Amino acid sequence: MKIGLFSRTDSDRPMLAIVLLLVATFTLGLQDSLMKFMSSQTSFWQIQTLRSTGNLLLLILMASFTGSLALLLPVNWKAVYLRALFLAVCMFFFFSGAPFLTVAQMATGLYTYPFFICVMAGPLLGETLGPWRLASICLGISGALLILSPWQDGFSVVQLLPILAGFFFACNIITLRRACRHESTLALAFATGVVFLISGLCGIFLLTVFAPAVTVQQAMPYVAIGWPQLTLAVAAFAVLASLLNLTGNICLSRAYQTADSSLLAPLDFSYLIFAAIWGKILFDQWPTPLTLFGMLLIISAGATIAWREQLNARSSSATNPGSLAD
Repeated sequence: MKIGLFSRTDSDRPMLAIVLLLVATFTLGLQDSLMKFMSSQTSFWQIQTLRSTGNLLLLILMASFTGSLALLLPVNWKAVYLRALFLAVCMFFFFSGAPFLTVAQMATGLYTYPFFICVMAGPLLGETLGPWRLASICLGISGALLILSPWQDGFSVVQLLPILAGFFFACNIITLRRACRHESTLALAFATGVVFLISGLCGIFLLTVFAPAVTVQQAMPYVAIGWPQLTLAVAAFAVLASLLNLTGNICLSRAYQTADSSLLAPLDFSYLIFAAIWGKILFDQWPTPLTLFGMLLIISAGATIAWREQLNARSSSATNPGSLAD
């Protein structure tokens, strides 16, 4: 059985990409909030290993269901696994500060990545940033900065960790768009699962053999302990995290395969909205007025780019009546 979301693609479908992106940001926002929620009961390396194991098993089942295990094999394996490595490094920096940061701080630090995309998309992808796209990205970044508030006294160096994650997330997107465009989403997700599993096992091994001092483990248990006691709650959470992670990343990969990264970047800020909502539900942390204003800027950026793309699609359809507009 052939499922379009899993198969390889060679065409742009911007409107479909926008829908997939919103599904991805909603799902990943929930997953990331739950990761912070469970950070006191597990370690990064333990949940990384359990989640990636679940992902790989689910991917094999999905590929078997479609009737083609070949969908798990990448066309350009070097690029696919390089992208997976970027994601693994990104996730380490993103979640390593989870016990000390709010969901909003984590999310907005990560969402500095469109700035890095803007810097790299021109020379690496040959994409043209028109004034509307550039203005929308700048508007979205301004909103993110208002939420992050690096000028306040409470700003911590730990907040730089999600920003480092943002850089490696941008590297992942650039690699995806430039060298992984024709890969199946299952191959991309499978490679990510393999690299995540290896990184998790390496972390567990190193922290078990070369255990840090007790004071370090007590100060940073989430990243300084390899394998804490596995509880039923953590095991159940790993299954849920695997389902959420796989759904979000498959949708995200296909979105960036079928539309320009500079088009999707502003709308990608919707992740911040979903992260704030989940932060309220799980931690009773509601955004401040300044944060709400930042979110308004982010929403404006997404609305502007969507409006411009709709106009461009209509213009293209009028110029080329035989073409198919998404």
